Order: sequence, then structure tokens, then C-alpha cells
Amino acid sequence: MRPTLSAEVYTMIFNSRRSLALASSTLALSLFVLNSAPATLAAPQSGTPQVGPNFQYGGAAFDEVAQTSYKTVGLSGTFNDWITAAYQKTGVTLGDAASGTLTGDLDARAAAIRAASGAARVKLERDTAAWAHRFVKKSIPKFSLERGFELANVVKTGERQCLAQSFIISGLLQRAGMQAGAVMVWANPQGQQSNLGHVVSVVRLSGVNGGSGNDLLVDASDPTPFVHHQGLLVRSGGRYAFVKPTYEADDTISGYTVAGSGSRLSVKATGPLTLSYLHSQFDYYRGERATGGFMGTGVGKATPAGLKQSALYLNRAIAEDPQNALASFVLGHVLARQGQTGQAMAQYQKANALYLTQGHVPAGVATAITALGKAAGGKS
Repeated sequence: MRPTLSAEVYTMIFNSRRSLALASSTLALSLFVLNSAPATLAAPQSGTPQVGPNFQYGGAAFDEVAQTSYKTVGLSGTFNDWITAAYQKTGVTLGDAASGTLTGDLDARAAAIRAASGAARVKLERDTAAWAHRFVKKSIPKFSLERGFELANVVKTGERQCLAQSFIISGLLQRAGMQAGAVMVWANPQGQQSNLGHVVSVVRLSGVNGGSGNDLLVDASDPTPFVHHQGLLVRSGGRYAFVKPTYEADDTISGYTVAGSGSRLSVKATGPLTLSYLHSQFDYYRGERATGGFMGTGVGKATPAGLKQSALYLNRAIAEDPQNALASFVLGHVLARQGQTGQAMAQYQKANALYLTQGHVPAGVATAITALGKAAGGKS
């Protein structure tokens, strides 16, 4: 029997999302110079073209997310400095002939993967994914829904959350020459549903004998690296789609079933979430967890200033990706708490339409619409 996520993790993640529904209802430096000369991060190597957004560690997209987080938290320094030191400190190195630097080892692994083929290449990819899982769990030991989504808080307080850990893992694996990204989770390995209550890394393995490779989920919230989440939000056909994976005995996903319609999708017909969605989701969590906001510090004691901050980040999340149904839905909660009933109802309806388009409407959406209609005297 596969081990399941600890109570610490799933109680926080999925019960937090259930309570939300109820409320509605560097990496190493390439050359680490030990004298007084400042170190610089090696440029990313060209690797496997990505099936989704390219945000490999050391690249501009990865750095932009980290820099935004540092600016938001007011932390000085760089994430590269921290993760470079963490790689040296943890001793969870990649490969037998370690170069001594994170970028050096990642680039060496990318070269090894490019040189391999068939089953040997797939094994290297799986081993690399398992390494990233171990490294993140060892270097960031604490889990926090309240603060851990910020890369700056990974550094500041040693805390991680599903979005931050998945972003880091995917960026590392991309630097190692693999196709990797992130997807949202709406049903955990036990089938317990949430309103997109979790984020996980996804790896597109290389094919064997010319075939299309399967997908593999990597989740640092689980004791083991490869998990069987039962419901995912992926990219397919130019939109986001709620799907149910089909798992094989080796933990890989060989296909997907679209929630609601029951139609089948091949692995190659899907991809991870876009970079705009990831930017949007970072701001979503800032809005969700704002102090005095919708679900931040002092839950149940929201303040006008806190709700205003929540609304600011949620509106920014929607501007970054208008298809982020969760951000649209939770903005409706914030507007309702601010007494803006008409705007809140419009926001709920907008979110409902997005969920319908993507194939699945969480139960809390109907609950929120009904409750708000009753509170407004039955007027929508």
C-alpha cells in the first residue's frame, strides 16, 4: 500500500480549501569564487523544449518570480544565494561525480539525459525527479499555508507551501534538461475533493521506442516523490481543463479523462499550467492570506484594510490570468464581506462560468451563490 500524505499536510491543505467553500460555502553559482570577487550565476544551458512554460532555474522567468517575492516581503539578497548555500549544506547532491555547484550538477545531468535514450533516459529522468523531491524536503523543512507560498519566506523562515515547492522543483528539473511544470489538484489520492486546493509538479517523461512519454507527478508534500492525485487542472486545447488521470503500475499517467464530459485525452494533448497562471496563483495566495484579509492572520477577524489588500491581490491575479476561476471565485467572497452584494454576485457568476468551461464546478460555488442571494433578499 502506498503511504498517504501526513495529517499535517492534507489537514492544512484540503481542509483549508473545504473551509473556503464553506465560507462561500543557485542553485549553485557556476563558478563559486572563494576570494573577494563576487559570484555570478551561470547562464542556463539549452535543454529539452518545454511542453509548457519555460521557467528553468537561473533563467529570467524563474528570477522574476523570486525577485517579486523578495520585493513583496521586503527581503534583501537573492534566492540564488540561498539555494546555492542550501545545496552545499544539505548534502543532497545530484549525481555521483558532483561538481560542487548546483548549476554545475544540473547542467551535467542535462547533458547525461541528452546523451541517453530509451529506458535508460527515462530512468535518469525519474531519478532526477526523486532527487528534487528529497532536496526540497531537506532544505525547506517546514510547511506553512500562511507564509510558505512566498519564495522569500522559504529563505526568511524556512517554510514552504505547495506552489513554492512545485515552482522550485519544476525549475530545477527544467534546468536538468527535463520537461516539467505545475498543475493544480482538485482531488487528492484518496479522492477527497477541494476547490483547487493544492499544486503539484508534473514531469513529461521521454518516450521509449519512439512513443509518447507518460506524465509523472512529483509532490514534496508527500513522503514519497510520486503520487496519484485523482483530479488535476491542466492545460489542453488552448484552455484549462479539469481532468482525472489514468495511472499505471509504475506511477506514471498514461492518459486523462475530462471531468464532466468523460471524453479521453492523450498525454500529449495536455500540458502544465501557463506562466501567466503561475504568476496569477502567487498573487491569489497573497490575496487569500493577507493579514486581516479573507483567510489570513486572524481568520474570522477580517478588517477593512485586510479585505482591501485581499481584493488588490485578487484583482491583480485575475488581470494576470482571467481564466483563473479560483481567484475570481474568492474575489466574490471578499466583495461580499465588504458589503458589495451586487458586485459579489457578478463575480460568483463569472467564476461559475469559468468552472463550467473548464469542466467541473466545485460544490462551494452553488452554495455561495445561493447564500448570497438569500442574504440579498432573494435578488441576484
